[in-house]
Amino acid sequence: MPMGGLRLPQIAATIGPPSSRPQPMTLTFEDFKPGHLGTFGPRHVTREEMLAFAAEFDPQPMHLDEEAAKHSMLKGLSGSGWHLGSVMMRMMFDGFIGRTASLGSPGINELRWLAPFRPGDDLTLDVDVTEARVSRSRPETGIVTFKGVIRNAAGQALCEMVSPIIVRRRAVAASEQSA
Repeated sequence: MPMGGLRLPQIAATIGPPSSRPQPMTLTFEDFKPGHLGTFGPRHVTREEMLAFAAEFDPQPMHLDEEAAKHSMLKGLSGSGWHLGSVMMRMMFDGFIGRTASLGSPGINELRWLAPFRPGDDLTLDVDVTEARVSRSRPETGIVTFKGVIRNAAGQALCEMVSPIIVRRRAVAASEQSA
């Protein structure tokens, strides 16, 4: 789907470590139209990565102990939902936010954990723009609302997030680049 003159493969081609990405191109508010933005990933999550995250940030038994996890409602070792949200944010950054004239976010409207993610999962992220509007209080910016759904390799939705970001409008970004 075209996005402000860009084709999705151009956007998705920037996934990877910062040193491997081509020269960044700034995406502005006008580049985000309601509809499907892209699919990003896959991102492989190892057991070791899950355990390290859980040990530091969410040390509940179902995230750290195989035996305890078997007896939990998750029926096996699973990654923390907060880990999954962090992976989602990284995939969004690598996919498009890192090249966006973003001024930050006022928060998350919705975050839902739908199913556990497991060691060894390969995750993909589908992102849609659900709304794009010019800010009434700061017309030099726009507010773009994204819905992200992260899935495992079997296509099962694991997490959904709806979140707005504040983005510079094209004329403002252009004048800052020429200054």
